[in-house]
Amino acid sequence: MTETIDRPDTQDATTSADRGIARARGVTPTVAVVTGASSGIGKELARLLLQDGWTVVAAAEDPSIMMAAEELSRDGGEGRVETVQVDLSSAEGVEQLWERATAGGGREVDLVALNAGVGAGGRSFVEIPLEEDLQVVALNVTSTVHLAKLAAREMHQRGSGRLLFTSSIAATMPAPYQATYGASKAFVQSLAEALRGELAGRGVVVTALQPGPTDTNFFRRARMQASTRVGRGPKDDPAKVARQGYEAVLGGSDRVVAGNPLNTVQEAAARVMPDRVRAAMHAVLTKPQGGAGEQG
Repeated sequence: MTETIDRPDTQDATTSADRGIARARGVTPTVAVVTGASSGIGKELARLLLQDGWTVVAAAEDPSIMMAAEELSRDGGEGRVETVQVDLSSAEGVEQLWERATAGGGREVDLVALNAGVGAGGRSFVEIPLEEDLQVVALNVTSTVHLAKLAAREMHQRGSGRLLFTSSIAATMPAPYQATYGASKAFVQSLAEALRGELAGRGVVVTALQPGPTDTNFFRRARMQASTRVGRGPKDDPAKVARQGYEAVLGGSDRVVAGNPLNTVQEAAARVMPDRVRAAMHAVLTKPQGGAGEQG
């Protein structure tokens, strides 16, 4: 399902200081794709892009993508939003999104934010149903590779473009009690760094966005909100994380550890600690307490 929403002819509340992030860095806003755009970091990325004047193809599986697009349009900005409700965990869904984004090959996409992802946690690996872990792999890994392949090939051919991968600080350490999620983000981080090396000489920017715990629906959907320390703990503002990612990809950075400055400290420390120590530290935050996990 695809819908285009033009911005209303009302005065938006965006201040002049918030305008022109892209143009200030010599980037002309054209067409951008944001996956996982119905909430959280993806929604905030879409908001920034719209305020900057991009045509944003906002994709998500759930019907709330339509409500999110209407809200973003009401917020104002110089761009317009095109919504695509699609299941990116399927190959058909990824192909459908790219077909819509490129208008069947008739327009170029200059920025792709590969942000869609899901987690499974709040229980041990042996307790989490196989289908939940396979869904994590399908969305976080397989669909990311598929969409990145479609975008990177076109960008490589024309010699320009930007790819923003939403990774995680969890990518730097073993992740007990969310083992498949942590492994999926390690994959995404490695993929982004590899593509950065391959595409740098072709004018294509590849940036990895590494947030820490962020105030999104992630922990509720992963069954970690009430049963784990990290789920109950403080979280970063998704708008701040999104802006850091947006500015990083516009500025040509290879990666950005976003959110609270302590995330940078944690990420740096994790790179020098033994795996068993990193795993134990992660388990303190993610091991379920007082039960096997949450429902819903």
